[in-house]
Amino acid sequence: MSADDHEGSGSRLSSSSQNKAVAFTTTHWSVVLEARGESPAAQEALENLCRTYWRPIYSFVRREGIGPEEAKDLTQGFFALILERKDFQSVRQEKGRLRSFLLASLKHFMANERRDARTIKRGGGRTLIPFDEIALDDSTEFDRSEMLSPDLLYDRRWALTVLERVFARLGEESQRSANAPLLERLNKLLSDEPDRPSQAEIAREFGMTENAVKQAFHRLRQRYRQLLREEVAQTVATPAEIEDELRHLIAALRS
Repeated sequence: MSADDHEGSGSRLSSSSQNKAVAFTTTHWSVVLEARGESPAAQEALENLCRTYWRPIYSFVRREGIGPEEAKDLTQGFFALILERKDFQSVRQEKGRLRSFLLASLKHFMANERRDARTIKRGGGRTLIPFDEIALDDSTEFDRSEMLSPDLLYDRRWALTVLERVFARLGEESQRSANAPLLERLNKLLSDEPDRPSQAEIAREFGMTENAVKQAFHRLRQRYRQLLREEVAQTVATPAEIEDELRHLIAALRS
């Protein structure tokens, strides 16, 4: 989906903010902040967030000129330290965004505790980060000729991770639907892939009118926007921060 589409999605999502506020207290980051990492629920939520959002951290470390293996050690060591300390006192409620907290913590970690990170060896043997996936894109994403700064690359990888989770959830929902084949084709329309089908092609393929396909795609886009909001909500402390974080995501995708 294009950045312009994301921008439109963010602005149109604002009307549902009040409806989301009631359930907001159950999101992962708000659970972590409220419990300050002491409860089993907060620990589980934090571990889930670490497993999900390790790519922005690894991307930042690699863009700093660190080699793949040492970057893996630093990333795993960083998350191991976060899980061990459970120290979130520095996260102010009005700026309690997981994205900002992790980046600020990482910079401090790399500046002052890199020696410790080397001895941690990927978190003391804990299986936390799925590094096997790195081989798929490591050689191209971290090309030193790339002009993005470490901070911008971190933000862009953060945004792409959020979108990957949204599309994964859409795909899972499509597979469970009675209209799975149609929804899987419509999901292609949300992407920027050059070979994505047109609505007319989908209509011919499924023996539908173009208007019927248009209506089905409209419903899919509404669901996409809802899931995007939910994913962003998992990483901020209050509902009021969702819109700003959505705008930040759009800007990162355009970088």
